[in-house]
Amino acid sequence: MKLEQETIPVITTVKKTKWQRFKKYLPAYLFLLPKLLLFTTFIAIPVVWAFLLSFQDYKVFGAEWVGFENYLKVFTSEAFGKALWNTFLFTLVTVPFNVISALIIATLIYSLGRLSQSLFRAAFYLPTVTSGVIIAMVWRWMYNYDFGLFNYVLGWFGVGPVNWLGQSATALWAIIIMQCLIPFGVGIIFYLASMGSISESLYEAATIDGANAFKKWIHITLPLLKPSTLYLVLLSTIGSFQVFTQIIMMTGGGPGSSTETLVHLIYKTGFRDFEFGFAAAQSMVLFLIILFFSIIQFRILRHEE
Repeated sequence: MKLEQETIPVITTVKKTKWQRFKKYLPAYLFLLPKLLLFTTFIAIPVVWAFLLSFQDYKVFGAEWVGFENYLKVFTSEAFGKALWNTFLFTLVTVPFNVISALIIATLIYSLGRLSQSLFRAAFYLPTVTSGVIIAMVWRWMYNYDFGLFNYVLGWFGVGPVNWLGQSATALWAIIIMQCLIPFGVGIIFYLASMGSISESLYEAATIDGANAFKKWIHITLPLLKPSTLYLVLLSTIGSFQVFTQIIMMTGGGPGSSTETLVHLIYKTGFRDFEFGFAAAQSMVLFLIILFFSIIQFRILRHEE
């Protein structure tokens, strides 16, 4: 009886503590509630529904459960294989170029004064807030066969016009070049912020030891930017595997299937051919591919404190 009497107050105290903690953080929960509802409605539920949809032959006027049939179609689809290769090539070239160029540009900007830093931050971040549709339209004009900027410059050297987007040999590379020449504004801003958090005492100690600016950058800056590099590589890889706006605005996946990418193929499968189950299976496979590369990158670039 004595043990039971001692246990009841302890349980009551725990309940009071939990209730007090809930009351303390109630305003925070209320502020988070709208975002949580939006996330659940527009992200969580559609993802779960897409997963269930991938096991069905879902048409506009009905659905039939087909198990793994859609996944078998994905792995035996020639179109999916071609789109996967194009997307992989696009990612393989653009991600390292964007991250490395962002690191170099951020290093050069960081050595400037505050006013100059602010100016270059705004200049390099501007394309990020500009509509991707507008950027694609500008580049499509630059690649125009008859009056495009690139063919106009080639004419100075006596080179004939090139059908950049109209032939299989150059179409994908034209889009890759476009992506590489658009500044990676998020990466530049992120690297600048990370460089600002590095303690100056480390550079002062290196100076005392006789290290020059390049050695400081190699042995201090780069290792301490490793977590930032991991984040930017992951972010850039996920974005490049989901490339869509440039394709639909500039080539539509053509000529032939030379610029077909995974997201554009999923879009056509679902909203042109109305094979929603097959499109859902393709999207699930794309998710697994991105997850696979993300895990590999995390293991290679993770930072041990």
